[in-house]
Amino acid sequence: MGEAISRTPEHRTAALPPPIEERAEEAGPPVAPTRLARLRAPRRPRLWFEILLIAVSYWTYSLIRNAVPAHKDTALRNAHWIWDAEQSLGLAVERGVNHGVDSVTWLIVGMNYYYATLHFVVTIGVLVWLYRWHPGRYAAIRLVLFATTGVALVGFFFFPLAPPRLMPDMDFIDTVLVHHTWGSLASGNLAEVSNQYAAMPSMHIGWSTWCGITIAALARPRWVKTLGVLYPVATLVVIVATANHFWLDAVGGLICLSFGFAVAALWYAASPYRLPRHIASPVARRSVPGRTAQAPAATSQPAQAPAGAESSPVPPADPERRGPSPAPKAAAAPATPLTSGPAKAAEAAPAAGDGSAADRSGTAARRS
Repeated sequence: MGEAISRTPEHRTAALPPPIEERAEEAGPPVAPTRLARLRAPRRPRLWFEILLIAVSYWTYSLIRNAVPAHKDTALRNAHWIWDAEQSLGLAVERGVNHGVDSVTWLIVGMNYYYATLHFVVTIGVLVWLYRWHPGRYAAIRLVLFATTGVALVGFFFFPLAPPRLMPDMDFIDTVLVHHTWGSLASGNLAEVSNQYAAMPSMHIGWSTWCGITIAALARPRWVKTLGVLYPVATLVVIVATANHFWLDAVGGLICLSFGFAVAALWYAASPYRLPRHIASPVARRSVPGRTAQAPAATSQPAQAPAGAESSPVPPADPERRGPSPAPKAAAAPATPLTSGPAKAAEAAPAAGDGSAADRSGTAARRS
């Protein structure tokens, strides 16, 4: 197909853009995304799959955590090393907090139930909230949680650690046993089916900080953001007051959480919280896969004529029909107008300075 040419009023020629069909042929077929790109693209979560995935993941986590060899001597030795390190830093505060909170019965009982329940209730609640209101970010933020938990299992295996309440020579109080509260897998009858020496890193801190960051980053009401910030802080106080963790265990939990965020950022090539909130419809994603539509560039030239039409310059005015053009102001003298007829000839004759011609014109006038 040839190129259409149009002439502008300034006598310039410009090539009109080819038809849409011709431009589509020149662009070529749309580029299909690779398999890796399809896997990394956010997609709408499916409820049944998410419930199954969470159930299987938690079962696997519990199985691996409890199957880690519980070397009591090694765990106690590591606990003494942690305690000595905190004392050398002047930050060995766990025993004072444990005894101080235990003296307030209602407070320590509430912390026991906090430790046993909110660890799961708040985490599941945040997942449900993400699933409902932030489906585009759900998979990426969930990946942070899963990667954090997975790397924590490595810590349980290579660094068994006894919690403070299991150190007989350190005078810590097992608040669950003393106050007969329920729900903790670390104390009472349930302790027999749980690994007692998997305190490093603290997943109470890892999960609660994950919840707090997610709430603070995505929630809109300011008071909800404030609760998100306070949640991991309150959890830190609880795990220390109930003698279930050293504060250095919390540091280990934060390191694992940082690893989880790094994995999600590398996989999705962006922060999970900067991904689109909602998933685009499948029709919109398939319309132009791999390409983005571009608007035609704006031009400062006048409007062009349609293809096949030619424009010509405006013809000059006819002096006999429209009269002479006005003389420019800078001209020395106006041009003499053209005249016709006897009267006009008589008026023009004296100006020429010819006396005989004036007499003849006067005689002709008397005769007429």
